[in-house]
Amino acid sequence: MAPAEPTSAEVKLWRKYLANERAEAAVYRDLASRREGEEKKILLALAEAERRHEQHWLSLLGDQAGEPIPGQLRTRILGWFARRFGSVFVLALAQRAEARSPYETDTSATPAMAADERIHEEVIRGLAAQGRARISGTFRAAVFGANDGLVSNFALVLGIGATGVSNQFVILTGLAGLLAGALSMAAGEFVSVSSQRELLEASAPQRGRGSTLADLDVNSNELALVYRARGMTEEEARERAASMLGDFSKDDADLVDEHEEVGSARSAALSSFVFFAIGAAIPLLPHLFGAEGLVATIVSAALVGVILLITGAIVGLVSGASPWRRALRQLAIGYGAAAVTYLLGSLVAVWLD
Repeated sequence: MAPAEPTSAEVKLWRKYLANERAEAAVYRDLASRREGEEKKILLALAEAERRHEQHWLSLLGDQAGEPIPGQLRTRILGWFARRFGSVFVLALAQRAEARSPYETDTSATPAMAADERIHEEVIRGLAAQGRARISGTFRAAVFGANDGLVSNFALVLGIGATGVSNQFVILTGLAGLLAGALSMAAGEFVSVSSQRELLEASAPQRGRGSTLADLDVNSNELALVYRARGMTEEEARERAASMLGDFSKDDADLVDEHEEVGSARSAALSSFVFFAIGAAIPLLPHLFGAEGLVATIVSAALVGVILLITGAIVGLVSGASPWRRALRQLAIGYGAAAVTYLLGSLVAVWLD
């Protein structure tokens, strides 16, 4: 029995799926062009999987495939970013795109295609996780430094302004808050990253211990104790030790897994200082340009709100979560803190009167 002729709605939907598969394959090829080694191979394999999906829709459409049509706008935007940046932000966007696959509920797609899309999401999540680890220290210091500067100095400026003091006093207070906060953030970030690195180094094996493997008593095999001390079961430790004793050329790094990349303490401190100062300067801009009172407050709140939305969206993108939800959460927290400070400043003003 010949298959039923697809309806016009099905043809339209399948052509859209076809266009999206082609666009997603192009995204992965573009990302692969900016990578090397294993990452490049993985991305090209994903592009090949999307090509198989493309063939499925071509087979269903037959003569009705027609001329190629553009993919969804968000996929085309993703492709634009992939061609120009190829960063962890693009991988995070690709991860979200794979999570939105409609194949789970569309019977015209095969179960294998739906499974592919689920696995693709996990593959991209893994690649994105590597990128997040590489930028974690400096990125965290930059984004959260800017956010802290925005919120703390905005709250400080609002609170002081609510007491009715002069514009000059507000500016001096804001500048003092900028410098104090930036220096405090930089010092705290330097100590935090340095301490974390020192703790990790204290847990790592000393260099040169690998050269002792050839001299170990195979029957006693104290190497197994090293692995047991690092969390393996007795059986796992014996198997790992036996494997190591079978190859004396292994490097000391094979004794333990690689520790988390924590980044440079100096770069984290510098990022914290610079971005806190930039964030803290935003609420002061209206006052520096002569605005006072309610006008200065409204303009400052608008500027701070825009930056809070941007930083929240960036954090959402990099973490693979919804950028809009993170942006609105960031805005609500920032405005909430500023509102409380403004209220307290107003109460102080009433009490002083």
